[in-house]
Amino acid sequence: MDKVQKMKQEKQYEQYVKQKTPQHNVWLNMLKAFITGGTICVIGQVFYHYCELQKLSKDDCSGWTSMLLVLLSVILTGVGIYPQLAKWGGAGALVPITGFANSVAAPAIEYKKEGQVFGIGCKIFTIAGPVILYGIFTSWGLGLLYWLGTLIK
Repeated sequence: MDKVQKMKQEKQYEQYVKQKTPQHNVWLNMLKAFITGGTICVIGQVFYHYCELQKLSKDDCSGWTSMLLVLLSVILTGVGIYPQLAKWGGAGALVPITGFANSVAAPAIEYKKEGQVFGIGCKIFTIAGPVILYGIFTSWGLGLLYWLGTLIK
């Protein structure tokens, strides 16, 4: 194969890749993420204010709000709505605690047919596992740095 033919093939391949690569509107995606994340936050705020009306402490209101958002996320994942919401809203649906709950519930639902141990037990943390691992490791590392900082004073 000579150089001219090789360059022609490379140019055709570049055109093929450009044609097949989806084009994204960054501003529209950011707007969708903002709307989705903002809606989740508003729902959380409604839960929080309802707990306040029930005369719960701030810590209890926070706990109940988190639990209710996780529960809502798992239910919406189970009925197939949350994946559609995440597809539309992107990071706005995946970054809050609801996205974490979705990342645990989705594999459990998907692999339940493989059984309790080899299905759910082995696959439930396939998405959330790295987040948990590196979150714990980072917390441990920062705690160690904090502890060393207190020894220096």
